[in-house]
Amino acid sequence: MNKFKNILFGLSVVATIGGMSSCTDYLDKEPDSDVSENMAFRNFKNFQGFVEEIYNNIPHKEVQYWETTFNWGEDEITNSNMYHCLTNTMDNGNFRAWFGDGGCWGGSYLYKSGENHTSKNRMDHHIWQNAFYCIRKANIGLQNLDLLIDANQEEKDAIKGELLFFRAWWHEELMIYLGGIPYIDAVLSADDNLTISRPTFQECAKRAAKDFGEAAKYLPNDWDKSGAGIATIGKNNIRVTKATALAYQGKMLLWAASPLSENGPSLGGGKTYSYNTELAKEAAEALGSAISLIESGQTPYALANYNYASEKDLFDHKQPTSDNNYDDIFYTTGQGFKQPGAKEAMMRGTPFEQANSARWGFSTTWGPQHNSLCHNSEIAMPTANYIDYAYGMKNGLPLDDPDSGWDPEYPFKDRDPRFYHDIVFDGEQYIVNNTAAECQKKVEPDGKVTEGKFYGYDYTTLYTGGKMRANGEGSMTGFFEQKLVPHQCNAVDKWDDEWNTGFAVYLPYMRVADVYLMYAEAGSAATGCAASNFSSASCNLTALDAINKIRARVGVDEVSGKYLSGTDFMDCVRRERACELAFEGFRFNDLQRWLLLTEAPYTLKTSAEFTRTEDDEWYKKNNPSEAKVIGYRTDNILKERHYIEKHYWFPFRNDEVYIYPDFYQNPGW
Repeated sequence: MNKFKNILFGLSVVATIGGMSSCTDYLDKEPDSDVSENMAFRNFKNFQGFVEEIYNNIPHKEVQYWETTFNWGEDEITNSNMYHCLTNTMDNGNFRAWFGDGGCWGGSYLYKSGENHTSKNRMDHHIWQNAFYCIRKANIGLQNLDLLIDANQEEKDAIKGELLFFRAWWHEELMIYLGGIPYIDAVLSADDNLTISRPTFQECAKRAAKDFGEAAKYLPNDWDKSGAGIATIGKNNIRVTKATALAYQGKMLLWAASPLSENGPSLGGGKTYSYNTELAKEAAEALGSAISLIESGQTPYALANYNYASEKDLFDHKQPTSDNNYDDIFYTTGQGFKQPGAKEAMMRGTPFEQANSARWGFSTTWGPQHNSLCHNSEIAMPTANYIDYAYGMKNGLPLDDPDSGWDPEYPFKDRDPRFYHDIVFDGEQYIVNNTAAECQKKVEPDGKVTEGKFYGYDYTTLYTGGKMRANGEGSMTGFFEQKLVPHQCNAVDKWDDEWNTGFAVYLPYMRVADVYLMYAEAGSAATGCAASNFSSASCNLTALDAINKIRARVGVDEVSGKYLSGTDFMDCVRRERACELAFEGFRFNDLQRWLLLTEAPYTLKTSAEFTRTEDDEWYKKNNPSEAKVIGYRTDNILKERHYIEKHYWFPFRNDEVYIYPDFYQNPGW
């Protein structure tokens, strides 16, 4: 029988341990032993153990392979040593690569052959295989809720809310790449004749939104403050809540309202502002409800603190110690492998048993590889076109605004503070401990001069022809990324020194800032993309307020009045998403749902080219953002990604679309 059918039908009704490291074990029983339905679902402790496995199956995006990728828009490009990863194959238009065809044999959280649903190994969980398993598991749980007799109402509600949430969430994770899929809301039997037709994306998204809305009725605001979470108080930070469900309900409704969902795939960009306004209003109400819960203090969530004393501290990711730092959303170091997320993460899975996996699966692919400075030969780097688009000026204006003050002779001056936090640019001190022997130049007694292994690499040389641009071991674009992995994760500073520093990464699937940004988009879309003053009945913020709240957090000026009319405000919202959520895996999906994936300039990938006017010593004594350069320009690296209508949805595997006639392939594939 086809593997897909095996997943749909093959889950036995056994209460299994999810293995969440943040929670206590629920069943003192061998994992392979049989448990009767009555026992598995009889009490809250056992039933919650059944649910735990779903959390365990959520893929960890960053460490799915030795070199993983999840940024597939125009935001990132990889060097030739990462030819096997999805970024490269998608640049070539081969979207079949998501399931391993066409030379892509690793590097994505979406698919890998072979799964182990009870494993805690980082490479054993992917979206495609786990989705149908967990959807079936959620349906089995919902079918057996009546067997839960040894529990109070609050505990019963919490279980029901989790099951409804996860039934919707796994559908959502498939839909955003594959379009409308059969929405499975009942336990299927191996004797059933499969005839479930594929709905449209909009129909499917509405089904998921309904489940998320229902889940919100039953889930607690804060598990630590609920009777259902009292047994695991202090260890409930991964569990989904009412606000999480409302936020995802809003996300699904916003996707249902999107230009792609409303109009279908199209070329030319002419329908990029064509939303379903009624669905956008519904999305704003759900997202507004989530924001109201967060701002009233009823949830464990909050925007993280962005407290940096200087531009240098921004670049070095140095914040005052707190329990809610911005950097801690994405990584932690020196905290005993504490799972990242801070108070801003709203949706994530469990950490895996290989606590040091970030060292080998993620942290080594973001900086210069000369002499193994970052331990690897593969590099993922940000494109110059994306940086120039997303990271405007501190005054809040985009670079191409005539009033922005951006000067191509001083291209890195007075930029949005997130530029200095997220991006490694020319002249920055890359190796902090540059007094180490590996960084020194020595004159021996006999007059012979020797250089340390990393001499000349302690400060970045990312101008055209610079040392960190050369030999395929440097940056093709003139920049490196460091938002998710700080530049100190190098062979000298060793912030990711395996067991010694406790470096851990985890990229949340949803965080609080995203909810504000979606609310602003939904509000603008509800008015035909023409207004910024929309506010929902569930939230006292306008769409403009939501954007300005994200800007205020990082010290960027409010949206200028010149961007509040026509479609200019929607453009501003989209640019803000590109900056705040940069390199977190959202960009491809945003371009997709806005019908911009096929349109220039979003099909281009460029490098920054310029000549220095100062010598190397100047950069060691001055702020590199103040440096004057000559001839700043961008050149095409990848001339164009040749996408057509079919690229708005991934293809299904051929094996899957032969299961039954109503399960058809996406158009063009």
